Amino acid sequence: MRVPGFWSFAVRSFSLQFPAAGTLCCRLLGPSQATRNMSSKRKMDHLERTAGNNRQNAMYPAEVRGIINESETVKRLRIAVPPDFSFKAGQWVDFFIPGVEKVGGFSMCSGPGLLQREGIVELAVKYAKHPPAHWIHTMCTVGSQVAMRVGGDFFFDPSPSDPSVDLLLVAGGVGINPLYSILLHTSDLLHRNQASGGRDLNIGSAHLCYSAKNTQELLFKSSIIAACLEFPDKLSCDLHVTQQITDVDSHLQPFINRGRITEEELRSHVDLQRTLCFLCGPPPMIETLSKTLLDFGLPKDRILFEKWW
Repeated sequence: MRVPGFWSFAVRSFSLQFPAAGTLCCRLLGPSQATRNMSSKRKMDHLERTAGNNRQNAMYPAEVRGIINESETVKRLRIAVPPDFSFKAGQWVDFFIPGVEKVGGFSMCSGPGLLQREGIVELAVKYAKHPPAHWIHTMCTVGSQVAMRVGGDFFFDPSPSDPSVDLLLVAGGVGINPLYSILLHTSDLLHRNQASGGRDLNIGSAHLCYSAKNTQELLFKSSIIAACLEFPDKLSCDLHVTQQITDVDSHLQPFINRGRITEEELRSHVDLQRTLCFLCGPPPMIETLSKTLLDFGLPKDRILFEKWW
């Protein structure tokens, strides 16, 4: 796609500097290899850190159409994109901002279905001093013009010929973003199957284990619960809070666990033949849980993880 004006210059300058650029760090590795990568890449910027990831060639102009305070520390952007923009559930974007040298890397928190219905993608960004996140929280307004390029090898995009799998989605903090996208996509596929009488795809189940400091920081909790209630035989969730001080609202109580995600909880949702696990969160959490899943006997190629930094 041809991008006019400022963005033509941006494409040229960023391609020269980073020939294979991308966003968050996605891995399909054993824990020891993951540890080496974490220590060697901890201080790399987004484009350097994801230079080995697949990404689309096209950069798309985009416009911010809505800004929602998802929590005290997280803003959700609704972004209008051109008709030929596409992505897979779980992927991220390189996020280019006029006048900001650093390139952001943010996972989509919406599903491909919203893009098809409304021409909108959503990003949920936690406050940070890193220039792209800081711009979103302090300078971004409705009507702001940006550009985005899709990348990432961490996604769920089943085809009709694929065997049915059961998803185990494990999220820590804002690591929920790509997993929420996958959960929404699974819900959309279930709706499609209902409409077709089950002829489109053989959809398995999806269980989400999601941990945050408190219920205020459990992003998208209401819509997560609503999806699970709509498809109780297919979708389920366990929401964890690790530093909750106040009482939990009564409507949330059936879904809330105090404390971290446990081995026992993970084991109860692992079938060595059917489970495909996606993990996203802080590196120490991902390394610990990926080792736990390997110890259960889950094959390495069924454990996909992405670390946010």
